[in-house]
Amino acid sequence: MRAIGVIDYGMGNLHSLGKALERVCSATRVEVSYDPDVLMKCDRIVLPGVGGVKACMNELRRLELNEMVREAARTKPLMGICLGMQVMLDHSEENGGVDALGIISGQVRRFPDPPPVGPADGPRLKVPHMGWNRVRQSMPTHPMWKNVPDNSWFYFVHSYYVSLALPSDRMGEAEYMQPFTAALAHENIVAFQFHPEKSQATGIQLLTNFVDWSP
Repeated sequence: MRAIGVIDYGMGNLHSLGKALERVCSATRVEVSYDPDVLMKCDRIVLPGVGGVKACMNELRRLELNEMVREAARTKPLMGICLGMQVMLDHSEENGGVDALGIISGQVRRFPDPPPVGPADGPRLKVPHMGWNRVRQSMPTHPMWKNVPDNSWFYFVHSYYVSLALPSDRMGEAEYMQPFTAALAHENIVAFQFHPEKSQATGIQLLTNFVDWSP
């Protein structure tokens, strides 16, 4: 029986993510674990996350998961979600500057402070960016977008965004005060700034596509 490993380092929305994966992969076991050996025996890996990059990196190192994630990025399908996407990059501006895993070339930057007065035709924007937003598909033929319409709505909660060194790694883009990378793809790695497990039918379809994906 195939297995999908969900990395548990104490900073992920593990309950709803685990339940969502169980819904889409009845023929695949979902293994939520902080044990690198258990996780590396799985066919594919999910790196979730909520919170800050500094705390995330500290926990990954403490649990000896940082090198496991790098190895998974070289050898099997790997999906990052929210903070799990950001921590794959080289460096984050958060907490005065934090070196991350360095799997994907780029930086994590904070959204600029919005103007004190909102536009005449809508509410004032705030940081964090929280709620539903459309995602434009930059790689419309990528298998992860199978049966997901372009400009579908997904659920976001974040104050920082990914700035990729290589635009060719951008799989999807959204806009909040400015365009930003909402999804990336590089070889056997995909990652999403939004939460598929909170994004209703379109998010479930993405998880289904990841379980079926053979890069």
